[in-house]
This record gives sequence, structure tokens and C-alpha cells, in this order.
Amino acid sequence: MMKYPLSLLAFAVLAVPATAQNTKPTHSWPQLGVEASIPFANHRGVRNFEPDGDDGIWLQDMRDRWYYGKIIGPCTGLNFATAIGYETRGTSSLDKFSAILVDGQKCQLESLVTSDKPPSKKQREKARAERRAAEKQQAETPR
Repeated sequence: MMKYPLSLLAFAVLAVPATAQNTKPTHSWPQLGVEASIPFANHRGVRNFEPDGDDGIWLQDMRDRWYYGKIIGPCTGLNFATAIGYETRGTSSLDKFSAILVDGQKCQLESLVTSDKPPSKKQREKARAERRAAEKQQAETPR
């Protein structure tokens, strides 16, 4: 009869480290906004991506580090893409000289920099609306 409560206690003690392991924080960079490259992008080096409208993309590498890629011009369809490809121009690293492929369209990167994880979709939409309003106001201001 005494073995049953002890085995429950042992299970509870073993379960705590496993739970703590699953809540590891994502990697944070010593400096944000620094030009970078993602090694082995063409060999599963990129784990996840989050579009930033048609203007940019957040990419997560296999070490849980985030990068932000600014795209030259709009990349139509990126905001709704469920999969993307990469053109790394003969190397295995994704960098500012690479392109993102979306539905057969090549979207050239302008830069690829270290980043925090992407903000929520709601926060991104709010920031985009504020940016467009500021651009509209600036265009309407007489010079």
C-alpha cells in the first residue's frame, strides 16, 4: 500500500522538469537589426515563417532565432502563402542577395536582419494602418 503514493510522488517529480523544458524561451539576439544570413536554408534551415503583408517576412531558423527580410517592392500573395521557397543563388545560405518564391513569383530581398519574434497579427495590422495613414498625410501636406 505504501508503494502507490511513492510512485505518484516519483511521477510528479519527473514530470516537472519535462514541463519546464517545453517552455524554453526563444533565442534572443545580442543586437537586433544587424544584417545576417540563415545557414543551410535549402536543407531545412528555416523552421517557420510569418508574412508582414506583402512587404516583408519573418523567418525562424532551426535554433528558434528570428530574422526579418524586407522585400524590394510588393510580393503579391505573400500575406496568404502557406508555403514559400528560396532562391539562394548557388549557396546554401539565405541572405540579402536571396529571393523568396511565392506561387511561382520571385520576391527579391532587400535586407535580412536579426529580429525579435514577430508581433501578433493584430499588432502588425495596426502598425501597417498607422504607417499608411502617416504616408497619406505626408503626401497631402503642401511643400
